[in-house]
Amino acid sequence: MKNLENISCGSLTKKEVGSVIKLCGWIHRRRDHGGVIFFDLRDESGVVQVVYNPDDEDSFALAESCRNEYVISVEGKVRERPEWYSQS
Repeated sequence: MKNLENISCGSLTKKEVGSVIKLCGWIHRRRDHGGVIFFDLRDESGVVQVVYNPDDEDSFALAESCRNEYVISVEGKVRERPEWYSQS
């Protein structure tokens, strides 16, 4: 069993980029873009975007079955948003 650091959504910083972490929270919003699934995962401290790629078939199948307000725990590698990405 892996010993991963459990981090709150609102406490992620650039120092976690590249690290494998565990997040727990509620699915605030789910978007399926026909090949990639996005979750906005929220906890009491903030919101983080989680991305599911179809290359990991087991995780992707689980993500397909999840809906808004499901409570989940996810493990994955932290990636920084591209510089060109802007939130509106």
